[in-house]
Amino acid sequence: MDATVTAKGQITLPKSARQHLGLQAGDRVRVFLHPDGGVVLLPVLPASALRGMLKPRCGPVTIDDMTEAVAAGAVARFRGSQQ
Repeated sequence: MDATVTAKGQITLPKSARQHLGLQAGDRVRVFLHPDGGVVLLPVLPASALRGMLKPRCGPVTIDDMTEAVAAGAVARFRGSQQ
């Protein structure tokens, strides 16, 4: 599939490419330049698009659980540095 670069350096992605990437008018894309000269376009997704991608392994975690885990990690790190 081909696209033409305008005098302003802009291109219009062909409809099939926009559909493949799930792009709508106003969406943003990230451009990756590879050393071999290749270019990759990927849609920029909002953080909300990540919701639900990871399933919790043990259910909800409370603030107390997190505080306890951080404290345990700090103690383990401190004891490891004392040896």
